[in-house]
Amino acid sequence: QLHLTTSEKNELARSLEMVQNQLQEKESEIKKETSEYRDRLLQAEKEHQDALTEAKRKNEVEIEAYYEKISSLEHFISSQKLEIEHLKSNKEELNTSLKEANQALGELLKTKVR
Repeated sequence: QLHLTTSEKNELARSLEMVQNQLQEKESEIKKETSEYRDRLLQAEKEHQDALTEAKRKNEVEIEAYYEKISSLEHFISSQKLEIEHLKSNKEELNTSLKEANQALGELLKTKVR
């Protein structure tokens, strides 16, 4: 009986040791997979952050270009307004000169007719 019990105990000890070894292997495998997933997640997060940073940089460059274009157009519009005012002033001066010339011509024609 003692021999049988000892034999069963030894068999149970071997079974327990096998199960513990399997559990350790499984735990090691799970830790390795977890580490790999964590590394992949960190890499994906880094790539995502890099893409966001690049997109932000491109947007900032594009926005700056649009601001420069707006500024340039505002300057152009301002200079065109000044040119229009200058042309209006010249037109008024020419109209005044034309009136004066027509009056002088009329007076000359009256003098010539007399």
